[in-house]
Amino acid sequence: MEIRDVVLGFEEVGLDDAGLVGGKGAQLGQLSRIEGVDVPAGFCVTTDAFRTVLGAVPSLDERLDRLARLTPDDRDSIRALSAEIRDAVETAAVPSDIADAITSRLDDGVAYAVRSSATAEDLPTASFAGQQDTYLNVAGGAAVLDHVRNCWASLFTERAVTYRLRGGVDDRRVAMAVVVQQMVAPEVSGIAFTADPVTSDRTVTVVEACFGLGETIAGGTADADSCTIRAGEVVDRSIAAKTVAVRAAPGGGTVQEEIPPQQRDRQALTDAQALRLERLSRRIEEHFGRPQDIEWCLADDRFLIVQSRPITTLFPIPETADDGNHVYVSVGHQQMMTDAMKPLGLSVWLLTTPAPMVHAGGRLFVDVTERLASPATRDGLVDALGSSDPLIGNALRTVLDRDGFLPPPPDTAQRPTGAGPSMTGSVHIDPDPAIVAKLIARNEESFAEARPRILTASGPELFDVILEDLDELRRTMFDPQNHQAITAVMEATAWLGDRLDAWLGEKGITDTLTQSAPNNVTSEMGLALLEVADVIRPHPEAVAVLREATGDEFLHELPKVPGGREARDAIESYLDTYGMRCVGEIDITTPRWSERPSALVPVILGNIAGFDPGEAQRRFEHGRRDAERTKQDVLDRLRTLPDGEHKAAETERMIDVLRSFIGYREYPKYGMVRRYFAYKQALLAEADRLVSGGVLPDREDVFFLTFEEFRDVVRTRHADHALIARRKAEFDEYRTLTPPRVLTSNGEAVAGSYRREDVPDGALAGLPVSTGTIEGRARVVLDMAEADLRQGDILVTTYTDPSWSPLFVSAAGLVTEVGGQMTHGAVIAREYGLPAVVGVEHATQVIPDGRRIRVDGTRGSVELLD
Repeated sequence: MEIRDVVLGFEEVGLDDAGLVGGKGAQLGQLSRIEGVDVPAGFCVTTDAFRTVLGAVPSLDERLDRLARLTPDDRDSIRALSAEIRDAVETAAVPSDIADAITSRLDDGVAYAVRSSATAEDLPTASFAGQQDTYLNVAGGAAVLDHVRNCWASLFTERAVTYRLRGGVDDRRVAMAVVVQQMVAPEVSGIAFTADPVTSDRTVTVVEACFGLGETIAGGTADADSCTIRAGEVVDRSIAAKTVAVRAAPGGGTVQEEIPPQQRDRQALTDAQALRLERLSRRIEEHFGRPQDIEWCLADDRFLIVQSRPITTLFPIPETADDGNHVYVSVGHQQMMTDAMKPLGLSVWLLTTPAPMVHAGGRLFVDVTERLASPATRDGLVDALGSSDPLIGNALRTVLDRDGFLPPPPDTAQRPTGAGPSMTGSVHIDPDPAIVAKLIARNEESFAEARPRILTASGPELFDVILEDLDELRRTMFDPQNHQAITAVMEATAWLGDRLDAWLGEKGITDTLTQSAPNNVTSEMGLALLEVADVIRPHPEAVAVLREATGDEFLHELPKVPGGREARDAIESYLDTYGMRCVGEIDITTPRWSERPSALVPVILGNIAGFDPGEAQRRFEHGRRDAERTKQDVLDRLRTLPDGEHKAAETERMIDVLRSFIGYREYPKYGMVRRYFAYKQALLAEADRLVSGGVLPDREDVFFLTFEEFRDVVRTRHADHALIARRKAEFDEYRTLTPPRVLTSNGEAVAGSYRREDVPDGALAGLPVSTGTIEGRARVVLDMAEADLRQGDILVTTYTDPSWSPLFVSAAGLVTEVGGQMTHGAVIAREYGLPAVVGVEHATQVIPDGRRIRVDGTRGSVELLD
């Protein structure tokens, strides 16, 4: 091994060398190249040295094999095994050539900071900050070598191993370099963020500062000063009572000292110094091309930069054609699909919708800037979005309150002349179920004609056929009569809610009136899975096959046991009708139930264990009778009021409209998803032809191309493999991000609030969407395929699209982080009679799995009980 492979100076490395010197070393090397940026001198002990030393550690491979088989929940095993590995590394012998290469770089009388630099840290997708160790004020060659070994061993701390397991990072693919850097004895240290780490606003820099070394900030042992800078001006500051400082100890290491009382409330950085630091930080950000988290020191009035890493939690900003301010509203929060979408999924959705949309971070947004700026449209926009999701409405009002952010309305904008269409006016549609039958029949005929053409087309012609069918899909989805039927449901719901509250003083009656409504393909989907369970339940051997299923091969195993053929046929019949559905189904690339039937196994087993035969019919009949009794009761009570006959007649007509059309509201998306699955089957067949022709190595590579790019690959028989690899890496990054409901062109995620006073103390606020109160065990479910729900449990999850409805038959209540009054989960919760609260911020994080909770679907609150 050459000495150069063991030790490299900062001036010798850059961002392309992260595999050799780790993320921290690569960043420091790049920082040292920026004009005007001072980086304390130092060098990197490379990963070659790490691998050489660890290669001689006895039994290390066997221990790493054991570690790879653990899960993040195996805490005791992780703790014990990581300690074994750490001890072995800390006592490993360092070959003399490696030791000499390190110590020859040290200057006599100089102390050093010895810092870990793993190959999986300070990455664009994950910082891994704080997962390994740093040692300060280390003096002498022997001490530096000891601490280099300690840094190597810190790759295997319990927290680092657990972090990697959670992130799916293989321990064998991670190596440890070590940064050895001259110590600085600063008067002040801290962190500068070139975007607000809380709001993501890119127009501000946030500076935190403390006396002495920055360990009080990194370790959270003391408060720090904070100031916010925008456009060269300090716009906000907070001066902390700084009681302690960490400083270098004379004999090595650090010591915590008390700050004299007269200095504790003194500003650590002057405003002038903070502004100098802000300009320096922006220069660093410009060099790296993205917002940075910068560690700095101030010594002799000179700023020294000891680290800079990308801020990995910021949501990307949509690209715009101009430099003006823009406001974007999340499409995913309306569609109940906030996960990142792959490029093919994004492009097919954009080809489907007539609404102009932009995308960022793998999510879709609507630019509402002009409508929000115009007096003619802003109130209607805020009211409409706010009625669907109050947090979006409140966030938009926050933007409206900011003077000068929105552009002036165009000259053609008109002031509203009236209140606009009322949601409580008359509904002009005949409550005739035959209208729904006609709409469904028209869609069925259209799809029956299109499907064979789609599945038999190939080559460039396939893409033309799909584009033609997308025109037909849009025509059926946005047909005026189709729109009228869905609008009638929304208006009838609002009319009944307002009138019955005013006339009878009751809220939530409408929820009962919607139970077991006809033609609801989504609720029927959940009940149909109960009937599948009825077929399988009498056959214990078939049930055992399902219990032991670990993949999708169980359908082939079922016919080998008694009753298994009947079980398989029941499941396949269900998939013939509903197999095109899945979680996140608006993204054409997500696996459908027909492609991954194992996703349904936990639900089927839950239905087998939790219900008696015939539950589907009993449940539907119970809901239908409840709705009929409630209707009759409402009409009888209205007739006793002044002008009661007229009120009862109006109400009866509205109830009939509601029950005639509310089920159909679920059908257009079902029709769209069915077509999407046909597109996907045809596109994957084309992808298989590309693989067999040597154009692509994997059929799912096409998911990382847009529709048009995919067509070009088919036409030219050439693929940009670098583009596909970059898109895959971007998608991995996007999956870690939480999309905001409202986003500005400054990058700010504008948070909304409910501002309600009717929520019990300590309760979580949300939007009430299905009336009633229920107490039960919270089951936090992030993946439907891993659901373990029992009767009486309350389902807590991020969002529910139609694919989640089979779980609703087991749940006693529903809590989601995303949702609105007329989103699919709310509609089905009302139909099944489940108390439900949606839009509960961070519900899956703050509600412990298994905790007893109370869900109030009338007021919109969730209480954690003892």
